[in-house]
Amino acid sequence: MKKRSLTVAGHQTSVSLEDPFWQALTDIARQRNQSIAELVGDIDAHADGSGLSSRIRLYILAYYQRQLAEQNASAS
Repeated sequence: MKKRSLTVAGHQTSVSLEDPFWQALTDIARQRNQSIAELVGDIDAHADGSGLSSRIRLYILAYYQRQLAEQNASAS
């Protein structure tokens, strides 16, 4: 578990994620031409009451599930 500090929407915050999630977040941000802080800001803007680290993990899961569904749809 790694804890990193980010500035999100002008506020300093810390996020704790496992290395594979940091790597996935970095990859997704790169694909979207965003910084990690910008992507986390987008995720944070859709707050649902759960913690930011949990929302990030769920975002990453949903992102890759959508990619898999799109690949499966195009293969059919």
